[in-house]
Amino acid sequence: MNWSALIVFVIFFVFVTVLGFYAARWRRGDLTQLDEWGLGGRKFGTLVTWFLLGGDLYTAYTFIAVPALMYGSGAMGFYAVPYTILIYPFIFVVMPRLWSVSRKHGYVTASDFVRGRFNSSSLALAVAITGILATMPYIALQLVGMQAVISAMGFGHSGLSGELPLIIAFVILAIYTYSSGLRAPASIAIVKDIMIYITIIVAMIVIPIKLGGLGHMFDAAKEALAAKNPPGSFILDSKSFFAYGSLALGSALALFLYPHSLTGVLSSNHRNTIRKNAAILPAYSLVLGFITLLGFMALAAGIKVQGNDAIPALFLKMLPDWFNGFAFAAIAIGALVPAAIMSIASANLFSRNIYREYINPNCTPEQESKIAKLISLIVKVGALVFILFFPKTYAINLQLLGGIWILQTFPAIIVGLYTNWFNKWALVIGWFVGMATGTWMAFSQNMASTYPLHIFGATIPGYAAIFAVIVNFIVTVILTFIFRAMGMENGGDQTTEEDYKTAS
Repeated sequence: MNWSALIVFVIFFVFVTVLGFYAARWRRGDLTQLDEWGLGGRKFGTLVTWFLLGGDLYTAYTFIAVPALMYGSGAMGFYAVPYTILIYPFIFVVMPRLWSVSRKHGYVTASDFVRGRFNSSSLALAVAITGILATMPYIALQLVGMQAVISAMGFGHSGLSGELPLIIAFVILAIYTYSSGLRAPASIAIVKDIMIYITIIVAMIVIPIKLGGLGHMFDAAKEALAAKNPPGSFILDSKSFFAYGSLALGSALALFLYPHSLTGVLSSNHRNTIRKNAAILPAYSLVLGFITLLGFMALAAGIKVQGNDAIPALFLKMLPDWFNGFAFAAIAIGALVPAAIMSIASANLFSRNIYREYINPNCTPEQESKIAKLISLIVKVGALVFILFFPKTYAINLQLLGGIWILQTFPAIIVGLYTNWFNKWALVIGWFVGMATGTWMAFSQNMASTYPLHIFGATIPGYAAIFAVIVNFIVTVILTFIFRAMGMENGGDQTTEEDYKTAS
């Protein structure tokens, strides 16, 4: 047991726990209302939104898995950096429209918007189910990241010693999320991101010095990758260009379709808050670039472990024990923040778009909020049970599917922000075909994220989500022409063009 690291870890974890419970008093609101509990009353300004979205997007699993991919396979793992760069212009242009129309009509979820735009409860249900399905394994993967740092301090990967700290952490998370709603992860995200920045700055200064400088580090990493079986690539070869680019593009398009990302957007107090964040969020991409380099540092340091254990092992070898406690606490808290937001977002979808729409249409706002709180607990328990009793590869494979699935909502949500030309039933059928195509592609490649598309005698390896959403679009466009020719219309659109431009 690494007692120095453990003591520092516990100190910061307790501090964050207290902060989570105190958050219920921060910017007080009526937490019996879904708007207040699930969106923080839509009151978060530029700074809080920046930390919230950063905490939402840069998770514990990011800190563990992205450098682990660099450690295991080399340059392909760097795709995570350009994809976060691509997303910010997308946020700047698209998300203020979603914020405005949601503010105008009181939409809490993307499914609410789709329901109003296309007058289709079926399409809204498809979007809600997809969001919940795609988010569940994402929550489980936060536990994988937390488990990696807990085991690094001496608790082990399995058995009571490895599982009990994880259970305690998520019980605490469940309680303060239930009591404080989105205010809890928003307040904790500020502390978490400051700790992450400190950890990365120290690591980027100290570890390269101990490795003999950046030049020596890169040379050693290149040699270590070449010695792997199969060899990793220090520089991408031309055959990997499309796979790399499609992974970056597909991940960028999918990122802000996830319910937790949209929850962070809708909790902002103004559409200009989103634009300001699109301008300053690239600071996180700089940090992510440094995080990916940790994978090369682990190679250069001669670390010989399974991928997800590479970064904790690197820190234990190269940094003081007391600082490792601080760094591991930052990573663990980096699991709690997104896990809380994800569970809240999933609960919002279930309560508003499944419970209220199909189970209890006459529910009161208080009942709707209460159901959301209960579902947020169930989601966390489900993720915890999944990690404790199923192989981690299941969660990883499901998360890969999650990216494919969530991108199939792009035509309804993102294109829907600009036009309702698509027929609602064409969108539902296109969604189903895209889901089936993407899932088949993933399973046919043993859950690999890329699929070798054979077309016109050429083989193009690319991200399955991109191929699937192209099929989705083709089906949707063709069926829209057919259904319109048959006289099938969408019905009333709840929104007007002005709704997408209003500031309040």
